[in-house]
Amino acid sequence: MRYTDEIIEEVRERNDIVDVISGYVKLQKRGSTYFGLCPFHNEKTASFSVTPSKQMYYCFGCGKGGNVFTFLMEYENFTFQEAVKQLADRAGIRLPEADQSKEAREAADRKALLLEINKNAAVYYYRKLRTPSGKKAMEYLTGRGLSEETITSFGLGYSDKYSSELYRYLKSKGYTDELLKDAGLFSFDEKRGFSDKFWNRVMFPIMDANSRVIGFGGRVMGDGKPKYLNSPETQIFDKSRNLYGLNVARKTRRKNFIICEGYMDVISMHQAGYTNAVASLGTALTSQQCSLISRYTKEVLVIYDMDDAGVRAALRAIPMLRQAGLMAKVVDLRPCKDPDEFLKTNGAEAFEQRLEKAENSFLFMIRMLERDYDLKDPDGRTRFFHETAKRLAEIEDAIERESYTEAIARRYRIEPELLKKQIGRQALAGTGRTEIRVPKPAGAKVKVTDRTADREQRILLTWIASDPQLVSRLEKYITPEDFVHPMYREVAGMVFEMAKSGSVSPARIINHFTDAEQQTEAASLFNTEIALDSEEDRKKAIFDVVCRIRLAGINARAAAMDPADLAGFMKIAEERKQLEQLRDAGPAGFDISE
Repeated sequence: MRYTDEIIEEVRERNDIVDVISGYVKLQKRGSTYFGLCPFHNEKTASFSVTPSKQMYYCFGCGKGGNVFTFLMEYENFTFQEAVKQLADRAGIRLPEADQSKEAREAADRKALLLEINKNAAVYYYRKLRTPSGKKAMEYLTGRGLSEETITSFGLGYSDKYSSELYRYLKSKGYTDELLKDAGLFSFDEKRGFSDKFWNRVMFPIMDANSRVIGFGGRVMGDGKPKYLNSPETQIFDKSRNLYGLNVARKTRRKNFIICEGYMDVISMHQAGYTNAVASLGTALTSQQCSLISRYTKEVLVIYDMDDAGVRAALRAIPMLRQAGLMAKVVDLRPCKDPDEFLKTNGAEAFEQRLEKAENSFLFMIRMLERDYDLKDPDGRTRFFHETAKRLAEIEDAIERESYTEAIARRYRIEPELLKKQIGRQALAGTGRTEIRVPKPAGAKVKVTDRTADREQRILLTWIASDPQLVSRLEKYITPEDFVHPMYREVAGMVFEMAKSGSVSPARIINHFTDAEQQTEAASLFNTEIALDSEEDRKKAIFDVVCRIRLAGINARAAAMDPADLAGFMKIAEERKQLEQLRDAGPAGFDISE
């Protein structure tokens, strides 16, 4: 449901951000601000700040920021509504239910019941593993080197050979057939009725980021098929948007995530201390999973089998990881097949050395491409470099593209200029800069890039938030309509309006957005500073920023104007004239005095 602005603001005001974040991060006071180690990325020097006066946090290392709601959304992977409810409970505030539609209440209740069913199933499987009928399954797990502590922490279990035991167990708890049918745990036949989907299998509960059981994976005991069976997709389980082990990995203090192929790889690695390991759920890695990973880290190590299937999987995953903004490297564990085998054979120290030698993912892609061509043959070598140039042309960042071009030229002994010319031809031919679309959450806005114009708008909003009286002095030069990015324009409108009452509340403005990515972006608008040595420097900086924002706003309005709108063009011409007069007068004629 969507709570009213008044309720949201009451919840926020009753939950001091320093008190809330102190429950997660050790904070130390420096002047009027608190600092600690950022919980969203690995760091040794505290760059995570919490400002009581603004009731917001901001990390100067990774850029994460927001208010008390944003923090819970990022740290606990809550939705905005879940964060509001959590903080309302903390403050003893009773939230209204009247605004929630009947359909919304029914959907929420049904989701809660499905989660409850899956939790009860996990308990049933867990207990069954420790009965005489689960002896062989337990022997399988301990034979794989898993300790009792690891088996317990991952909630591993066993589904018995009898194909309707779980169904009878859950029916005894009062669940309806309609609910059980949608839980993903049973097969249904009109003649035979319900039967357990999982039987005679070691069971791996699949949990979401908040450690709620949303599905299962089962490994058959014996020679049955399929070897691994996963829950089907349900109202609570979308395998393309979840990762096995994420509920633990998201809290790791390691600097990266390790992506591997299966449940046992993740479990073995966690047991060895690599609590940053995750795995996709029986399918190839998806763009949604890459986007999910990017919430918690910016670097990933890919460990797939180095057979043909594993290489193909890695080559599919790498472009998606890069598109999600993740720096990816590929780990080669040969001659071992997987992390589980490597750790048992060689130990954690040798495993760590392999991680340190991980290969840059783009160079890995080129090395795998090399296998398709005979580089001793002139024709094969030519075609290899043409294909390599095509891949290089797909890199949008000029500096990154230059760096890879130089590295590849050195590795394959080709003149860099020749390769650059071919890259240019590929780009002109329209083959370069292929974009891989990563789906965004519903309602999310595309994160703006850190262009100069965007940064100038953020700087001005930060200044106004710190000194609201600036608005009354700047209104004759600039308005919210001059902020060209839609989100910035929306925030500017709220800032200008609040400033008229004498104070600006960044935390309240952040409340206006319910998506965590939007809230982080909004937080950055109030934490962009530049070093200024004097009041004269400050005035000149404000003048420069106002002129550039004003020009960008005029240009944007002119570009969007109907060619037949003569009155509009005359107004634009007058605005340009006024701006030129302001520029000609320079900072000396820029009146922002009190």
